[in-house]
Amino acid sequence: MSADASVISRLDVYDSPAWQRARTTSGRPSRRTSRVADPHGWWRRLCWVTPQLALCGDLPDGDPDKREALYEWIAAGVTHIVDTRLERNDEWFVRTNAPKVGYTWVGVDDHGGRQPDWWFDEGVAGVVGGLRDGGKVVVHCHMGVNRGPSMAFAALLALGHDPMRALTAIRAARPIAGVLYAEDAVAWFHRTNRSPRKAMYTDTRAVRSWHQANPIDTRWITSRIWHAAR
Repeated sequence: MSADASVISRLDVYDSPAWQRARTTSGRPSRRTSRVADPHGWWRRLCWVTPQLALCGDLPDGDPDKREALYEWIAAGVTHIVDTRLERNDEWFVRTNAPKVGYTWVGVDDHGGRQPDWWFDEGVAGVVGGLRDGGKVVVHCHMGVNRGPSMAFAALLALGHDPMRALTAIRAARPIAGVLYAEDAVAWFHRTNRSPRKAMYTDTRAVRSWHQANPIDTRWITSRIWHAAR
């Protein structure tokens, strides 16, 4: 899959703080602690991976709180939302309260198994479409740990970015991002582009090594978020 060249040229990813941090990281990132301070504080924090692409958890429950959070996204420049949750869909709410904001819903379960190619096809199309004409996109799931970051990673691959630098930038911007489905994203990218099997194998192995070198305790993170949300 090749992205619109005009979208790529407008990203200016290397000017963002996350990409500046990623620039100083080699292809084999250094080991970090497996636990993140205050996971709940990161849950619904808007985290900019690039100047045009952000990650977040979902909008809160309850119309007043949800509307306030949506307007905060809009105030930050968000023009399009890509929602990767299977369990909920805020499209009607967004259409009603912010009709100019684009909304793409590509819901899948966070089951820990393999994610299908159609999910990446539709989600990445939503991201790339939202970025056209200088738009800004937020990609989210429920907690912003696995599905949303994995979709953002796939979009960065489609936009022509190096897998290791993309993973490092995502983690730098959002420390609770587990990016569990990154290997699926790499496999999708290479199948879509009909890459040589060696290229898919090399990138898949590199992603696996990155996760081994940069572990975080996602079970602890999600449990802390659930506990604090009660």
